[in-house]
Amino acid sequence: MNAAELARVNAELGRDAPALVRWALALRQPAIVTTNFRPFEAVLLHLVTQVAPQVPVVWMDSGYNTEATYRYADEVARLLQLDLRIYLPRRSRAHREAVDGPVPALDDPRHAAFTAEVKLEPFARALRETAPKVWFTALRATDSAVRAQMEPVSLNPDGLLKVAPLLHWTPRDLYQYCEVHGLPNNFDYVDPTKGEAQRECGLHLAH
Repeated sequence: MNAAELARVNAELGRDAPALVRWALALRQPAIVTTNFRPFEAVLLHLVTQVAPQVPVVWMDSGYNTEATYRYADEVARLLQLDLRIYLPRRSRAHREAVDGPVPALDDPRHAAFTAEVKLEPFARALRETAPKVWFTALRATDSAVRAQMEPVSLNPDGLLKVAPLLHWTPRDLYQYCEVHGLPNNFDYVDPTKGEAQRECGLHLAH
């Protein structure tokens, strides 16, 4: 897919999430959806699985999620009958903390290694094992300055087509979608690799 084709798709479908999902799935290429079960994650999962229930849903579970997030993950997985693939770090949280201590502060040089261990390496492993050509992600322009510069559809240097159907959605849009479709939500969410709401964890910088 060249730059002109990407520009056309973004212009025509970039603000029509259901149409963009259908377009991407119609490419008939292996696809995955990533999730972290943060607020409103059920929206993208519902949009994709209503069209293609068999699409693998990849969750990089750092081991540092809240109890509410784990319960939410189980609830959404049951409700939408997700093909949920959970990727854990090579070491458990207990093992990592016994050796290296608690989560390093953001200004600690060790924080990059922590992020690589609990998120980036599990995602690289997921990519190797699922071998997708299309990657659905729930990132939104309001998340960070980096994401505000993104397009709904982009092509990564490794050839992976990244599709962000909800990029231009507002919290109100997401809330209304959950209400209309009876989807649960979760607001008790923490990502230790980000530390701050508007900070990137590194996943979308690396991919």
